[in-house]
Amino acid sequence: MTKATDSLPIKGNLKIQLIRDGKVVDERNVKNTIVTTGKALVATLISGSGTAFSHMAIGTGSTSAVVGDAALETETGRVTLTSKAVTTNVIAYVGDFPAGTGTGTITEAGVLNASSSGTMLNRTTFSSVNKTASDALKITWDVTFG
Repeated sequence: MTKATDSLPIKGNLKIQLIRDGKVVDERNVKNTIVTTGKALVATLISGSGTAFSHMAIGTGSTSAVVGDAALETETGRVTLTSKAVTTNVIAYVGDFPAGTGTGTITEAGVLNASSSGTMLNRTTFSSVNKTASDALKITWDVTFG
C-alpha cells in the first residue's frame, strides 16, 4: 500500500529595484525565509479569519533571517502594498518606497499585516542597497505555495 504524502511548502523570492532619476540603477533577486508567525497567520487566513498581509517594510538590520523572526531587526520604512495579485499558486506583493521613505543602507525587508507592528509573513537580508533621500525603491515579492 502506498502512503499518501501531501505538503504545501511556502517559499518566497523578491526582486529589489533601486530607482534613481526614473531609471533602475540596481536590481537584485533574493530568496527569503517564511517565518513561523507568517505560517500561522496563513493557516488562520485559510480558516476564514485573521488580517491579510497589507504592508511591506525595509530596514538596516544585518542579522540573518531565521524562522523565529517576528519583526525586522531595524525597520526604517513601511508602506502599504502597491498591489497584490494571485497567479495560480503565486502571490505577488509589490511595495513602492518613494523618495524620502526608508532612506539609508537597506539590508532587510519583510511583508506584514499592519501599518505598525503586526504579523510578519517573511523576512530576508541582502547586501547593501544604498537608497538616498531622492531615490525610490520597488520590491516585488513572489510567495509560492507548493
